[in-house]
Amino acid sequence: MKYPASLLLCLLVAGSACQRVTERANTTPMATSITPDAPLRETRWVLRQVGGQPIAEAAQPNQEPYLFISAAGTAEGQGGCNRFRGTLKPATDDGELQFSPLQSTRMACPELVTEQAFSQALETTHAYRITGKLLLLYATAERTGTPLAQLEAVPLP
Repeated sequence: MKYPASLLLCLLVAGSACQRVTERANTTPMATSITPDAPLRETRWVLRQVGGQPIAEAAQPNQEPYLFISAAGTAEGQGGCNRFRGTLKPATDDGELQFSPLQSTRMACPELVTEQAFSQALETTHAYRITGKLLLLYATAERTGTPLAQLEAVPLP
């Protein structure tokens, strides 16, 4: 008789422990936003997609399309062949991002399709969202639909 009573006691203790864990898990508030792993400024953002299309790996590392926004609000980067530079327009809402007209070098390059698409995406950007290490650029303040471009935070060289 000793064993069945001990077994019953163990089952009751184990059952109540499981219920407490379940109750605690149910009372934990759900996270409503994702804290970005990278800030918008002072981060090197490498282009991974533009217009919903993945970007082919650059033939040479120094030709990788990227965007860098300084703490002072200047924007610079590379489209793949040509370098560009400009400033940010003052934001009136959180998540708003607009570039002043970007100035670019005009070197002769064998392939400009990605560069032109990236340039167009930057020109039409009105808002952004950072999710983890991804920067998503959008044409509208609602930030819905397919992003104009998707960039990934990478360590500064």
